[in-house]
Formats: sequence, C-alpha cells, structure tokens
Amino acid sequence: MIDLVYIAGTIVLIALCLGFIRVLQGPSLADRVVAFDLMATLAVGIICIYSIIEDRYIFTDAALVLAVIMFLGTIAFAYYLEKKGDEV
Repeated sequence: MIDLVYIAGTIVLIALCLGFIRVLQGPSLADRVVAFDLMATLAVGIICIYSIIEDRYIFTDAALVLAVIMFLGTIAFAYYLEKKGDEV
C-alpha cells in the first residue's frame, strides 16, 4: 500500500513540474491561470498524500481550505475575464 502512495506522489510531482513549465511558457493569461489552478489542485493532492504517509489526517483540513481558496480564485478570474470582454 505504501509503495502505491509513493508512486502516486511521484506522478503528482511530475505533473506539478509540467504545470510549472506551462505557467512559464503560457502564451496567454488564461493559459497561465489554468496552469496555476492545476498546480494548486496538485498541491491539494500532495497534502493529502502526505497526510496518508504520516497517518495524520488533520492535514486534510488544510487541503480543504486550499481547495476552497483556489475555487474562489478561479471564480474571480472568470469574473475578470467576463468584465474585460476577452474570449478565452
């Protein structure tokens, strides 16, 4: 079981690195924000994997708070794009 958790952690870290590359190279602001949103989602996954490894499930509360903040940020960006009038 623990080997599977380490494999999942490795895959999430690789995806996090690829998301960071997309943030740096994104051709538009929307691409960068979506990549940053992906990185925040992967951070929630990393926190959950860490809580499983350490057997301390209190960290899932931190992951939940991060997910809510991330959701509000995505909504704010969508509102900004709507007011600006650009098409994504």
